[in-house]
Amino acid sequence: MSIQVLITGGTIAKRYDEISGNIVFDSDYFSKMFEQARCNVSVDVETLMLKDSLDMDDVDREIIYQSVQSCEPSKVIITHGTDTMVETAQKLSSIKDKKIILTGAMIPYAFKNSDALFNLGTAFGAIGCLDNGVYLAMNGEIFIWDNVKKDKSEGVFVSIS
Repeated sequence: MSIQVLITGGTIAKRYDEISGNIVFDSDYFSKMFEQARCNVSVDVETLMLKDSLDMDDVDREIIYQSVQSCEPSKVIITHGTDTMVETAQKLSSIKDKKIILTGAMIPYAFKNSDALFNLGTAFGAIGCLDNGVYLAMNGEIFIWDNVKKDKSEGVFVSIS
């Protein structure tokens, strides 16, 4: 069975543009990560948007929701910016017949010492073991969507309780 991967942007998808001197989105980051990880899992990848999660609005979250709701695979991994990952997870929480994991990175995949590959690997490793529901895969942990927050002072996700 295939895993649906939905790309939405966020820090995980950024790289340094040496011409402009800016941090920009890299539309090919996921295939680079997937190849580096030597993953043999069957995936269907769809780019929904390349946005910083702070720029996402209700329309963007509805696009994500409709894409998850309508995709055939029951296992869905969403790469997403970390700042509003919990808000998107909340929007998806009414979907009861799928395993949904949102993941991202504090440091872009293209940068040295990025957490991106580890977080993505955690998501892929966990998705087959979870019950249906919405989760976040960050910092080597799986969090239930309504029991997690981003600790901006430490740069990690932590359980609320």
